[in-house]
Amino acid sequence: MTSAAEAARPGPTGSASRRPARLWGLAAVLAALIAACAASVAVGTRAVPLDQVWTALTDPSVHTFAAAAVRTRVPRTVLGLLVGAALAVSGALLQGVTRNPLADPGILGVNAGAAVFIVVGMAYIGLDSPGEYIWLAVLGAGLAAAAVWAIGSGGRGRPTPLRLALAGAVLAAVLTSVTQAVLLPRAELLQTFRFWEAGGIDGARFDQIAQVLPFFIAGAAMAAFSGRALNSLALGDELAAGLGLRVGLVRLLIAASAVLLAAASTALAGPIAFVGLIVPHAVRTIVGADYRWVLAWCVLVGPLLLLVADVVGRIITRPTEVQVGIVMAIIGAPVFIALVRGRRMGEL
Repeated sequence: MTSAAEAARPGPTGSASRRPARLWGLAAVLAALIAACAASVAVGTRAVPLDQVWTALTDPSVHTFAAAAVRTRVPRTVLGLLVGAALAVSGALLQGVTRNPLADPGILGVNAGAAVFIVVGMAYIGLDSPGEYIWLAVLGAGLAAAAVWAIGSGGRGRPTPLRLALAGAVLAAVLTSVTQAVLLPRAELLQTFRFWEAGGIDGARFDQIAQVLPFFIAGAAMAAFSGRALNSLALGDELAAGLGLRVGLVRLLIAASAVLLAAASTALAGPIAFVGLIVPHAVRTIVGADYRWVLAWCVLVGPLLLLVADVVGRIITRPTEVQVGIVMAIIGAPVFIALVRGRRMGEL
């Protein structure tokens, strides 16, 4: 009989046989992502035909209203690509390093930790740009992740999935209350950042993206080398250590990568939840448990989901918009409930 450890290890024969299907699937997702990018720059309060979209992007001399609308939406689309990929990869990393199917930067309070430190920096230090408060975002996200792990484990090893999710939900609620307490007496901050707090990619600017881009790159570089280590961790700490993996150090580095990606996303787009929960689970149903493929697919499926949700938010209440964070909450909450009620509540 095949042992659980052998079953969890991605076998070379099965992996090789599935590689063509995975590559074709990846190409299909890439094509869908390109279509979502086109919709993102074409759809809004005013829809712009695709031929005018192309003209606006390729001919700087065109200064029509449609061209101005398209050029305004381009930074928004780029930010959606970055944030969607970062949150999806961050969720996959957190699920792998904790072996917890409910792990997600929003559910575990990582986004809330980054948000509360950002708001405190704005209110008490006077920081006013992502390049200034990204360091506070990283600090807040890291402390929140450490606190959730400590509360969920109770000092007795690795926490169970449900206890970790409950600890994250409680901490996120507390941190959100602190954020509101800081904002409510400050009308100017409340007015400026009430949409940011809901999570959104509207109002994106290339100069702000450039300020935080090094943190995305650092987190992505660390994540790129995490697939094989996560596959080993899926076999269990003892077996992973027997294979030569320095379990504690590797887990810390992978968690740091997830925190960097989540903090950078929160600094630019606010706390957007459920992307990191939904995407890795959806990807695993297609490519299996090999984290090398899971992470690669998350880079494309995450932005696809976020951009589609953003376009839906622009359409359903025209001429106003619904923040993408709200749309993702509507989509993600039923998925979270289904996972909690499902039979597969064990470790990954």
